[in-house]
Parts: sequence; C-alpha cells; structure tokens
Amino acid sequence: MTDAAELGRRTAELLAAHPPATTDRLDFLKARFDAGLAWVHYPEGLGGLNAPRSLQAVVDAELEAAGAPDNDPRRNGIGLGMAAPTILRYGTDEQKQRFLRPLWVGEEIWCQLFSEPGAGSDLAALGTRAVREGDSWVVNGQKVWTSGAHNSRWAILIARTDPDVPKHAGITYFLCDMTDPGVEVRPLRQITGEAEFNEVFLTDVRIPDSHRLGEVGDGWKVAQTTLNNERVAIGGMRLPREGGMIGPVSKTWRERPELRTQDLHQRLLKLWVDSEVARLTAERLRQQLVAGQPGPEGAGMKLAFARLNQEISGLEVELRGEEGLLYDDWTLRRPELVDFTGRDAGYRYLRSKGNSIEGGTSEVLLNIVAERVLGLPAEPRTDKDVAWKDLSR
Repeated sequence: MTDAAELGRRTAELLAAHPPATTDRLDFLKARFDAGLAWVHYPEGLGGLNAPRSLQAVVDAELEAAGAPDNDPRRNGIGLGMAAPTILRYGTDEQKQRFLRPLWVGEEIWCQLFSEPGAGSDLAALGTRAVREGDSWVVNGQKVWTSGAHNSRWAILIARTDPDVPKHAGITYFLCDMTDPGVEVRPLRQITGEAEFNEVFLTDVRIPDSHRLGEVGDGWKVAQTTLNNERVAIGGMRLPREGGMIGPVSKTWRERPELRTQDLHQRLLKLWVDSEVARLTAERLRQQLVAGQPGPEGAGMKLAFARLNQEISGLEVELRGEEGLLYDDWTLRRPELVDFTGRDAGYRYLRSKGNSIEGGTSEVLLNIVAERVLGLPAEPRTDKDVAWKDLSR
C-alpha cells in the first residue's frame, strides 16, 4: 500500500514535470489524474494508488501550497460525490476507463435523474420506463428537481424496467447521454428567483446496454450507493472552523457591534457550537469511510446540515434587520453552482429552505436514522410485496 512518503515523492515529480505556473490547467489536472493523485484511495489507473483515503489531504495541501489548480469540485459535485463512487463500485472496466477521468478533471459535468413528479420522497415508486430493444433501452418519462441539468453532459438515471414485480425490484440504473435528441431540459424557477433546478423530459431516449450500471433489476441496490454518497457529500463536506453558513453571520457579529442583542448573542453561541460539533462529526464520518462504503450514518449528517443552515440563515436575517431582507441579485439566472457564502443574506435565507428537501427530505432521513442507525422497528409498509403496476397512483 502506498504511504505518505511515496505520495510526497509522486507529488514532487508531478510538480517538477508540470509546473503549475506554466502548465495549462486542464493538462495539469489530467497529469495529476494519471499520476494517481486525483483521489488516492481509488485503484491504480483510475486516478488513485490504492492509498489510505486519509492521505488525500496531504496531497491536496502540497499541491495547494505549490499553486496548483484544483478541479473546481463544487462545479461537478454530483459527478464527483455521487456518480464516481457508484461507477467505481458497479461499473465495468470499460465504464470506469471511459467516465472517471473526464469526470474528475471537469471535462464532463454530471446530473442526477432520480426524482419524479410522482416519486420524490417515495423514490422507488418512479414511473419512467426503460424498454429493451436489442442492444439498447428506450426510455420515456419525466424527472424533476434536477440540479445542473442545463450544464450537464451525462446523467445517472434510474428507470423502471419491470412493472410486474414489487417497486424496488423492477428498477435498473443507467448512464444517460444528456445530448440525446430526446432529452429536453426545462428550467424551474425557484424562490431565489434563479433556476439551478430543472425538469427533464425523456422521449424515446436510446441508451445502449453498455451504459447500464449493474444488473437489470438491481437499480435500487445500485442507487443506495449513490444516495449514501450524496448525503455524505452534502452533509459531510470538509470545512475549516467557521466554514459554511456560520462564517458570514459570525463575521457580521464581530464587525457590526451595533446590531447585537443579548438574545441573539445566546442563539449565535449555540449555533456556533452546533456548527463546530457538526464539522468535527463530519470529519469523523469521513475517517470511517476509509474502511468502506458510506452507510446510513450520512443521513444524520445531512439532517444536521439542513437544520443548521436554516436556523443560521434565519438568525442572520434577524441580526441584520431590514437590510437582511435585501437580495440584490433577484433575477432569472441559470447558475452553474450553488454559492451559500458568497451571496447576500437574503439569498442564503431563501436558498436554505431547499436543504431539507434535496438529497432526501428530512422526514425520510429521520426514518433512515431511526431504522438503520438506531435499530428501531420499521414502519408498516403494505406495498412492498405488491407489483408496481397494481399500486394506486
């Protein structure tokens, strides 16, 4: 297994052969991937060196100190945090070679075609159909709340391939080409005035069977890898102290003493401590990931992330008073990424309302924590042995 010394040597060789100051950004990222320094815990040849996951921070720190470019991870969060680990676990050798390198360097952006108008919280009830025709699948249906679909080259997609079996058993997982002529992306205007979300209509979209991920009918199992990684990616991101939403409100508190009140002081202290606890817990969760795939514990982190963002942004609006309601960028934009800290307080307050929906609603995640983490009895489910076609909709 590659150790820290070997990673240091390889990093030095990369920097010597491709000086960041004189090397094209994309060329440097490709060279970094080929050197195994992209995600060091991945296999050799796929951007890694089979090294401990914890050593990635060592590589990142050395490259940052040398002024090396990163792969702008926020721009392709779904690809890096959800598609890549799923492809790594269930993809064929050909799929891994085809998709992981352009994904990591940012040449190809990914989105997620999971939720539907009639299958949000109950995702397994989805109705988008995929019908086998020779070596291809023909897909028809509608997806919704698709972040970044307007900028994406590929999508991870789950569709129903067998309506005659219970809903969880008749789903298959695909990699969908967003440039297919049957893919139509329409913007969804949000409470922020923007349209980072979309609805996506699929009309006779042809997906080759070589872009199927996992076995036919195993889509729900494959999707669990995606969803568990999604919750860790959302709720367990690496942050410095006072990173995330607590940073701007703490900065305002220090710089604007005329806004302070005793009540707000106590609430800010509590939220600051809660944020630090969540940050350290997320670090612990990432350390546990070294031993294997993420489990249901990520649901708890995502729950805390949503609650804290909404409470902190609400406190910030109260602290700023009338100016906290201002939002000077109210326009129908199509942003490439969500920026919680680089915008106005009004934007943060409005955008954080979606945190308890995206990545799994808080209500669903509470059930996951109760049943799969705490071991409490499961809620009665009368539909799990009923064929999907016989379910009421």
